[in-house]
Amino acid sequence: MGSHVLTARSAGRRYALISFLNWLPSGLMMAPMVLLMAERGIGIAEIGVITAVYSAVCIALELPTGGLADVLSRRVVLAASAAFGLVGLAVMAFSVAPWQFLVASVLKGVSRALSSGPAQAWYVDTLHAVAGPDADLKPGLARGGAAGSISLCVSMLAGGFVPLVVPEGPITPLAVPVLAGAAASGLLLVAALVAMPEPARPRTTLGAVLRDVPVTIRAGLRLGLRDRGLSRLLLVALTVGVVLGAIELLTPGRLAELTGRPETGGTAYAVVAALGFGAHALGSSLVPALARLAGSSVRAAIAATVVTALAAGALAASTALDGPPGVVAAAVAYVALFAALSVLTLLRTEMMHHRVPSAQRATLMSVDSLQLQFGGMVASVAGGLLAAGAGTGLVWGIAAVILLAGALLFVRLPAPAVVSSTPVNAPG
Repeated sequence: MGSHVLTARSAGRRYALISFLNWLPSGLMMAPMVLLMAERGIGIAEIGVITAVYSAVCIALELPTGGLADVLSRRVVLAASAAFGLVGLAVMAFSVAPWQFLVASVLKGVSRALSSGPAQAWYVDTLHAVAGPDADLKPGLARGGAAGSISLCVSMLAGGFVPLVVPEGPITPLAVPVLAGAAASGLLLVAALVAMPEPARPRTTLGAVLRDVPVTIRAGLRLGLRDRGLSRLLLVALTVGVVLGAIELLTPGRLAELTGRPETGGTAYAVVAALGFGAHALGSSLVPALARLAGSSVRAAIAATVVTALAAGALAASTALDGPPGVVAAAVAYVALFAALSVLTLLRTEMMHHRVPSAQRATLMSVDSLQLQFGGMVASVAGGLLAAGAGTGLVWGIAAVILLAGALLFVRLPAPAVVSSTPVNAPG
């Protein structure tokens, strides 16, 4: 790359592009994934194990990969994520045995862990270098959040409907969106290397990098524990993870029950999820205006948390309805939930960045992702057991109450300490 300095606007545009490409493979894969495994003779119990391995790999690698991005390079780590994603999805598309799908799941888990912090850390550091540490993060984060949500909306619909129109051939219709996801990972790989200029870093060795990563992780964890405000914001992620885990686990089955068949339930879920991602994009784009209207980011975050919890409660209440009215009620609650959740997520992320120095920024994003995934894992295990005996509505109702309690974590949130930001916007 040539030597040039990014402006705040160009950094925002690049972050939006990276966000769009980052979520494109996931959306393309999401709808056909379980059906593809079932088509190739994988039983539901084995599918559960394969999915659990993905979550376990993500959880195990979140902190090391975040530390690696802080020590080595945001750009290199995101490019590595894209490479692992490309190989993982290609393996998945042609897998026929459980062990092959297991390998694909491990590769996808590594990719997800590597991608959880670098792009956002790069953008925040770049903006700080251009406009100073007090720069308003909301517009750029909103643009990136909206781009990611639009990507998921479009790719989820494509992943759900492409197999219906692709004829049978050497590549089965359900594998086509997965291969498209692998191609999208290739685009992300190129974009990460080309569109994310970083300053030249001091020459180092593999041994030095491996020694520095644990040090960075420990520093990030200490910061999270020492800063009471940051600890509260990380706990909010846990409550959000519970809600998302409960919804992702139970919504497809609920829609299949309402529509009468698994196939129609899958199509309904693709449409409802796409609408949810579209609402998430709209909510993200409105965050700066909503924060001004509320008078502060904290007030807007409290309001968004309450609305999200109420929408989860409405989703629980919708289980009293059957047939088309039940589908419509569930869809409306789902869309409202994701619209409000986008506001909560972006404002909470902005508050965290104001409390984190550049040296631990990607690590703290990984801690945040770890909290989110842990909440989702708890909801998946406990929610599945509870739903089997007491019904879906009770699980969603409990999740709504947990998130509503999370709104209290924003009340009298301690002011952030002044953090330093190492300039990163230099010749790439």
